[in-house]
Amino acid sequence: MSGNSSLKSVPRAALSRLPKYLEYFKAQKRMGAEIIYAADICSEFMPEGADPLDDLACIGAEVGCETYAANDLIDLLNGFLECENTSDAVIIGAGHLGRTLLAYDGFGSYGLNIVAAFDISPSVIGAQVNGKQIFSVEKMKNLCERMNIHIGIITVPARSAQLAADLLVKCGIKAILNFSSADLKLPEEIIVQDVNIAASLSVLSEKLRSRINSAV
Repeated sequence: MSGNSSLKSVPRAALSRLPKYLEYFKAQKRMGAEIIYAADICSEFMPEGADPLDDLACIGAEVGCETYAANDLIDLLNGFLECENTSDAVIIGAGHLGRTLLAYDGFGSYGLNIVAAFDISPSVIGAQVNGKQIFSVEKMKNLCERMNIHIGIITVPARSAQLAADLLVKCGIKAILNFSSADLKLPEEIIVQDVNIAASLSVLSEKLRSRINSAV
């Protein structure tokens, strides 16, 4: 069992689920499991709406097995994620949101490691948040290439988001988490996940309003 798939050949949604599988298999191993049943994997993850065995097949897992060696699954996922480096990420935009994300320790549970942030403001360049450095954007290309980083997180205002995204692409970034409200125009091979906090709050507010009105 060996992961020989590339980042481009793995579906976008599957790629986001792989770190969860790795954490699950590691947890099973810590509890003493040497063998992991395919049925248990499906029971754990299929309620989320996807077939985890299909996801694992994308990175080289054998198809149709009833059991897997825990070590084989862990090595497979470690090998793929390490080779493609789908865990390390950088932030562009070290304002309030960017610094909040830097300070948050919970990303590790999902296999994401934010290594640094970048900004153009002298007031924040050189500062550290949660032990992570904020650099000038001029240093971003060198760091991303040196550390083989492929994930970028945009936390700049919408008016600057396209410029930030274009810069990330020039730095070799292949996947972008976009916290701005801008509709980014990027090459087709770049994976983009939009996180519109304002829109989510608006939907939440409307749902709450509807519930209150229906209870009256």
